[in-house]
Amino acid sequence: MRVLVAGHRGYIGAVLVPYLGAAGHEVDGIDLGLYEGCDLGPAPRDPGTLPPCDIRDTTPAQLRGYDAVVCLAALSNDPLGDLNPAATYSINLDGTLRLARAAKEAGVQRFLFASSCSLYGAAGSAGVAEDAELFPVTPYGEAKVVAERELSLLADDSFSPAYLRNATAYGASPRLRLDIVVNNLTAVAMTTGQVRLESDGSPWRPLVHIEDISRVVLAALEAPRELVHDQAFNVGRQEDNVQVSHIADMVAAAVPGSTVTLADGAGPDLRNYRVDFAKLNDTFPDLKLRWQVRDGIDELAAAYTQHGLSYDDFTSARFVRLRRIRELLAAGLIDDLLRRRTQDTFADADASPGAKAR
Repeated sequence: MRVLVAGHRGYIGAVLVPYLGAAGHEVDGIDLGLYEGCDLGPAPRDPGTLPPCDIRDTTPAQLRGYDAVVCLAALSNDPLGDLNPAATYSINLDGTLRLARAAKEAGVQRFLFASSCSLYGAAGSAGVAEDAELFPVTPYGEAKVVAERELSLLADDSFSPAYLRNATAYGASPRLRLDIVVNNLTAVAMTTGQVRLESDGSPWRPLVHIEDISRVVLAALEAPRELVHDQAFNVGRQEDNVQVSHIADMVAAAVPGSTVTLADGAGPDLRNYRVDFAKLNDTFPDLKLRWQVRDGIDELAAAYTQHGLSYDDFTSARFVRLRRIRELLAAGLIDDLLRRRTQDTFADADASPGAKAR
């Protein structure tokens, strides 16, 4: 199968692309390249790729000949969405739909959209399934809700979208992120000795390792059309619905000498939800998600040690998406809607001492 991954140079894409290739698929990628140089260790290897491309500018000609498109490209979290909601809607909604319409016109039959469990937002502590009412509390979550709805309107006999509502991702990647909870708490424990909570630890979070996300993408690509056509799937494991305080305790147990602390004024977080993953299990009974959170914490700790992650790294723009975008804005390399201003490589951005992408 010929597969195009949009956003292949990001946190998940850097793991997904080689995973699909190892399964025997021919994989290409398109990416704007906002996070070039933001690597833990060697940069991820590129498959055969198109030139740097904004998904808001994709055309049918670029997508002809592919059997499937996987859309990972997006502003990736709630803080980025709050920085400029217009940019979030422009990329995560308008860009996704531009890519999907171009794919449909090009004759691409399957379109997998990386959605998010964050669209359940403030659902509370009862596990929510795919048919639950949605309560997004951020522009990021709202854009995912509308994108799913609009993609569904494109579904027909020749174009088959599916929506993978990923739980909060974690795990080591060549294109590391430290602005997601497991990765963040493990890094701060290793660089400061404190597992520092910014909330009171009470919110529930569903978690999933990025390699297991890749397993689900592969299963959805290879599944018979009728199993996945115009369907949403929560992606994760039942046992990995955990409270943030429990994550902190697991990190403290894995990082010798670290202790759990609360930030000044730490309180409840509106983003509080548990997720039901029964539909994924029922649809793909032979699919086994393999990563437990404790194992992922150990993997992260080993990767941080191997590559010498320092406190300066932890506090720089290198691994935090919001800081990276602010760095590119300050350098004048992108505009307010995160479109390129110049053709200079983003890896040359250096808005502040210690913040340079390496």
